[in-house]
Formats: sequence, C-alpha cells, structure tokens
Amino acid sequence: MQTMNASQSTYALDELDKEARMGGQGAETSAREVRVIDISHFEARKPEIAEQLWNAAVDIGFFQVSGHGIAQADIDAAFERAQQFFALPAEVKAQWPLARNAGWEHKAQIRPSTKTPDQKESYQVTRPRMEGLWPGEEELAGFQQATLDFEQQCWKVGMQLLSCFAYKLGFDEDFFTRAHNPAVPSYQSTLRMLHYFAVDPALKEETGLWRAGAHTDFDCLTLLFQRARQGGLQVLPGKEAEAQQWTPVEPVDGVITCNIGDMLTRWSDDQLPSNFHRVRNPQPHEYQGSRYSLAFFCQANEDAVIEGAAKKYPPISGADYLRQRISANFSNKY
Repeated sequence: MQTMNASQSTYALDELDKEARMGGQGAETSAREVRVIDISHFEARKPEIAEQLWNAAVDIGFFQVSGHGIAQADIDAAFERAQQFFALPAEVKAQWPLARNAGWEHKAQIRPSTKTPDQKESYQVTRPRMEGLWPGEEELAGFQQATLDFEQQCWKVGMQLLSCFAYKLGFDEDFFTRAHNPAVPSYQSTLRMLHYFAVDPALKEETGLWRAGAHTDFDCLTLLFQRARQGGLQVLPGKEAEAQQWTPVEPVDGVITCNIGDMLTRWSDDQLPSNFHRVRNPQPHEYQGSRYSLAFFCQANEDAVIEGAAKKYPPISGADYLRQRISANFSNKY
C-alpha cells in the first residue's frame, strides 16, 4: 500500500487549513454568474462543449449543465426513494452504518471550517462496498436496483464531462473514464443521498449551525441535484476565498449543478480550481422544512495514480488521497 510522504502530507494539510478559514458568515452577492451549459448532442458538439466547460471551470469552478439526458422523471423518482429511505426509523437505518463511503450516517460529518456537525443525515452508495448495507425488499421494495440504475446514469454524465477536461488537459479522452472504471473492486465513486433537517423553532435564530459547513469537495467532479424551493446552497471560487463573498445557487429542475473537486485540481496541476460551497440554514422568513439533495462524486479508483502532466505534486493513489480527506471529515473513520 502506498503511504504519504512529507510533501503529500503538507499538501493535504494546506487544503484543510484553507477550509478551516471558511467558517465565518461572509456576505452574499448575486454579481457572480453560474453558467448553464447545454451538453445535448454531446458527441457532435464536444469541442464546443469542452471549451465552455473549461472556461466556466477556470473562471468559477462551478457550472450547471442542461441537456444531460437524465429524464426529470428519473430524478424525481430518485428523490422519492431518498425520502422513503430517510423516513425509516433510526434504529432500522442504524443496521447499515457508514464505513468507507458506504452506508448511513447521522450528524457524523464535522467540517474543518465549522468544527460543528452538519445538520443532516446521508446514505452513501459505493458499489463494491455495499455488502450488508442495502435495505431489503421488506423495507424498501426495488430500492437497490433502482438506485444502482440511477448511479449508472450519473456516472455516464460525469464521464462525459471529465472527457472534456481530459481533452483540454492533453490526456486522451478516455483517461478519466479508465480511472473511474465501475467494473472493478477498486471503484470508489459514490452516490450520496442527503437529508438536511427541518429547522428546530427553538434554534431558528442560532447562527453557529450550518446544514453543511463551507468546504471543497475532495473528488474530481461533483454532480448535484437539487429540489425546487429547497435552497441554501452558496458557492465561492477558491481564488476569491479571502473576500468571503458567497453566491446563492437557486434550485432549478432539469439542470445538474457541477463543481470541480480537489482531486481534479491536483490532477490539473492547479489549472482547474476547486471552490468552496456550503449550505446555510434558512433565514427566518424562508422555508424551514427538510431539504433533500442527491450528489454523485466522481472519485478516481483506489489504484488510480493522481499525477498532473507537469508533475507539480508528487503522485498519490486514489485510495490514499480519499483516506486522508475522509478521515479529516469523519473523525478519522475510514
């Protein structure tokens, strides 16, 4: 097993130090554009799409895609399955505890930025690690296969987008597809169902709690599905982090919100910056109920070697990279 050397450890600590400085309230701004990029007719328009994705990723690190081919009915059904799962009693969900990015957790994620638990629960699906972690037919009929089918749809869109970044980085276009091969045991991309809790009226004025504290993602690319009228997501480009000017991303049906993760930042020798995002608690005048979202994290396989063409950073395996980042967020549990 590959172990981290001193320079790798320093790189990891630098990322976490940046995150730890993001715990303040900051200010909101609508001046920053979150671009919507149509990826329909993908193969015929790939050079054009790649250029648009690259520009948005370099400028902001966040973008939205339409024309992605996942039917709204499939997205709605995935949200319905998530709500059914989270409606199960806690003692039932506790049969499937989180381990290595697979299973259920409840207020287990403590961000370096806030030092307090995110006000949420989640259920994570990582294909090779799911033995004993699926609800049975008696609990949720058809849940496993339908969830795996949706995960595959997300993977396909993620690989299309990553092929554009491979093209722009000078790798062959299937480079990231091979690094995220779902057919092997080292696969570690994850579909995550998230339930942010309704606001407790007694804590309505509390400013120290976050549905999700400020953070960068530690994958290559994240695909996020939001539900209309369940807002709170805010983004901040990493290169503008010191200003702490946060842009709200309103939920819109039919689009997928995407962001660059730290793994791709490293793989691109910092050409593609990851950015900070958070989910704030609703304001007193806003919807106070539960918020649901679905996220697919394109995380390179355990045996993939993350090293940019310019070799700015030492090589590190996908397994070691994820281990160090998950340990920092889940109390050293990996």
